[in-house]
Amino acid sequence: MMEIGVDSFAAKESSRDTLAELLERMEFADKMGLDVFGIGEHYREEFLDSAPTLILAAAAARTKKIKLTSAVTVLSVADPVRVFQNFATLDLISHGRAEITVGRGSFIESFPLFGFSLEDYDELFAEKLDLLLKIRDNEVVNWRGKFRPALINQQIYPRPLQKKLPIWLGVGGTPASFIRAGQLGLPLAVAVIGGETHRFGPLVDLYRKAGEEAGYKPEELQVGLHSLGYVAKTKEMAVKDYYKGYAKSFTKIGKERGWPPVTRAHFDGQIGPKGAIVIGGPEEVAQKIVRHSKALGGISRFTFQLDNAGLSHEQLMKSIELIGKEVVPRVREYLNVS
Repeated sequence: MMEIGVDSFAAKESSRDTLAELLERMEFADKMGLDVFGIGEHYREEFLDSAPTLILAAAAARTKKIKLTSAVTVLSVADPVRVFQNFATLDLISHGRAEITVGRGSFIESFPLFGFSLEDYDELFAEKLDLLLKIRDNEVVNWRGKFRPALINQQIYPRPLQKKLPIWLGVGGTPASFIRAGQLGLPLAVAVIGGETHRFGPLVDLYRKAGEEAGYKPEELQVGLHSLGYVAKTKEMAVKDYYKGYAKSFTKIGKERGWPPVTRAHFDGQIGPKGAIVIGGPEEVAQKIVRHSKALGGISRFTFQLDNAGLSHEQLMKSIELIGKEVVPRVREYLNVS
């Protein structure tokens, strides 16, 4: 059964109410039966998610069933000991609902902020992921590396409620990242925010091949898909609500990265049958999720990144309601039929 949920970057619409409204949406997503809610980690003026475990812990006290995860933890600039301790504590608060999605992040502000060099971009992540997994799998850790002091017979507490705290590996489009996830047997969280989702199929195949060669069973090699998305009563309403804010947000990011300004023609291509953005009415969105799942050889999780287009709290609440009441049942019905 595919899990369906929401990811948020705590986009700052009003500094006083943003986090209170985000917690209300997280609580509402739980009531609507969504499976997972993720909080990102950024160090930019427009986002309030630089301390995601605090947000997740606040949500844990207000929710009952929904899984609570990062989306993603920027592990390259973090201490894996503290990352594990924070999420183990979250797991205890939430009675076993915590997960971690680790990645290198799509922005680079955190590197100078915490005193790391971009020249060590890959090496930092590989070393810290190795340590995080050792901590996850062992109460007493012996480890040596380049970027932090060694751990010699070091006990690390607290331990989570779950026997094995789930750690997903968040990836973009680098083949080596897909292969690494497979070799480690970690569930894969694929972020597709532009282009055509089916083009990631060969990369997902690399992940599964690497995992099977490393001795992992196919059912252990889970694939999650993270996409920009929004659901309204009709496609026309969804486009009307979404386009203006999306164009503003991604044109701003594009200036930093050398992308051309967003045009309506570009947007229309992205919301088309093969495009990465998943918006529309419930029926259209459900069909697109199923289509993307098949293009990637089957996915076990899909998450909407909703708050990227300046949508109001009321619009986001209604979208979550439609996802829970109308999209989820349709997706599961279509997958059962196929």
